[in-house]
Amino acid sequence: MEKMKRAERMVAITQVLMLKPNILTPLTLFAERFGTAKSTISEDLMAVKGSLLLSGQGHLETIPGAAGGVRYIPEIAKEEAKQFLSKLAECLSNKERILAGGFLYMNDVLFDPSVLRPLGLIFAGAFRDKKPDVVVTIETKGIPLALVTAEALGLPMVVIRSGNKVTEGSSVSINYVSGSSRRIQTMSLSRRALDPQRRVLVIDDFMKAGGTALGIKNLMSEFEANVVGIGVLVEAKITEEPKLVEGYLSLLQLRELDLHSGKMLVVPMDSF
Repeated sequence: MEKMKRAERMVAITQVLMLKPNILTPLTLFAERFGTAKSTISEDLMAVKGSLLLSGQGHLETIPGAAGGVRYIPEIAKEEAKQFLSKLAECLSNKERILAGGFLYMNDVLFDPSVLRPLGLIFAGAFRDKKPDVVVTIETKGIPLALVTAEALGLPMVVIRSGNKVTEGSSVSINYVSGSSRRIQTMSLSRRALDPQRRVLVIDDFMKAGGTALGIKNLMSEFEANVVGIGVLVEAKITEEPKLVEGYLSLLQLRELDLHSGKMLVVPMDSF
């Protein structure tokens, strides 16, 4: 293999690290791949680290020792996140998105990778200090959002079902009252899906009254799990009625929705 120039090597190193976020990569791998000494790779990594910090794309963690290496922690700059959420709020404020029952159509957003990735980075940055062990969501629309958040944190994801599935094996099920419809519903989770006493981060797409979030917290208590954070993309704040859960983080807020006039307003939150 032709020996790379330093600039070319730094680009290649950055690409390798960004393709494997949160994974520890030994310096030996870079030294062997690029045919250079580990001391040279260390100098390259210092330059890459500075570049990532300046661009707000994340930072590098260096682990010393024979079993050590370098790990890329993906991030998004706060100003970039604010601009992104402002544009997303404007997009979601279109009156054509109003659904019967006071809901907001978001399927196109929730399944768009170009939208999901920044959202995952925002949630990851907000909850990384809570040191969760696993990201939990409930089927179905919250799954893509939870998955990109789990990827940004380097964690596994667990999906709660809206009913019992034969393929799940032995499960724990609870009944909960939907905060918006006041109907009794069921959610369940396989006993094999979550080890006891995990630190759980709950991610969902929409919160109207908080009944689903409260149900998830109650289900997690059956696994002796500690819910260290709850993140939702959009929170409905149409009435002054308090939510059934506290201490959650919403990125966007639905402040106005009039089925008759078609007026709707979604605004970004500054709490992340």
